[in-house]
Amino acid sequence: MSISDTNYKDQLIRLEVVDLGKLYFFKDFLVAEFNEGVTISFDNFDVVRFLIKTHYKDEDFGFIANRIHSYSIAINDAPLFNSTFKNLKAYATVTYTSFASKVFEMENYFFKFNRQNFKELDSAIDWVKNCLNDHTRDV
Repeated sequence: MSISDTNYKDQLIRLEVVDLGKLYFFKDFLVAEFNEGVTISFDNFDVVRFLIKTHYKDEDFGFIANRIHSYSIAINDAPLFNSTFKNLKAYATVTYTSFASKVFEMENYFFKFNRQNFKELDSAIDWVKNCLNDHTRDV
């Protein structure tokens, strides 16, 4: 299910359509719906990186990869992603197939973010919001 088909669309601050897909910016998290068949690397993520840094600046945020399409991530770029987003406090994926869930498990060996996988978008959003609230209370 796309984020645009949910009640959360009423809370949307900004939608950006980039070469890699659609980015839905909310107050303290974004939902990315990347295009079918793309390969995400650190180099082709530069526009997304710029938009994230422009929108959230140094504020803590959450990232939800809503994997409604099949795409890949250049795993060898994981260290670059890990060091770039210091204020990323929760990274959720929503997977709709068992294969996508297995891909998430494999990615966990490379990415160092606070990560969790979900089968539905609402659960992912709730988890991200809870992580951000917990982190705010800890500071």
